[in-house]
Amino acid sequence: MTDTTSTLDLGPQTLIVARLAEGVRDEQLADGTPCPGCAVRNMLGHLTGLAVAFRDAARKDLGPTTDTAPDAAAPDIGPGWREELPKVLDELAEAWRDPAAWTGMTRAGAVDLPGAVGGAVAADELVIHGWDLARATGQEYTPDPAALRVSHGFLRAAAEESDRGDGIFGPVVPVPADAPLLDRAVGLSGRDPGWTR
Repeated sequence: MTDTTSTLDLGPQTLIVARLAEGVRDEQLADGTPCPGCAVRNMLGHLTGLAVAFRDAARKDLGPTTDTAPDAAAPDIGPGWREELPKVLDELAEAWRDPAAWTGMTRAGAVDLPGAVGGAVAADELVIHGWDLARATGQEYTPDPAALRVSHGFLRAAAEESDRGDGIFGPVVPVPADAPLLDRAVGLSGRDPGWTR
């Protein structure tokens, strides 16, 4: 990772995701998202779980929250999700403000990885799933530019390292080289930037 990654403040992106979650209406919870088989309620549950996991990864507080594989059963929301999600997103951002979070080794999604890579993965998860949530609920979405750059760089590197040219979430969706950076990141994540409800 570059030096810019090691100084990335995830706070602006976590605030954007929290605002998107706040804008979700109860009647939208069963609607589909760009993630196949994942309803809005599952995406919100996933965001809650990943915020806890990457908070703990930043703190090097390894255990059950950092050992759950990302392909485990589809998460769901609990009754207090509207209060819980913004709280854990804020804790995530605060944990990654500690320079020690970006050093040494940590664990997330049952994978051991360098702290700087963990921070990049957290940024990517927030950017791409923010897009998922916005698209699924018809909300405007402009990710934090710094987090978007880190997400795109992480996804591009993952696709380049793949033997088949796949991204970490599935086959890359071709996007014009002059497309907006968000569209290029979304394509690298295996999603169609033109997806609509």
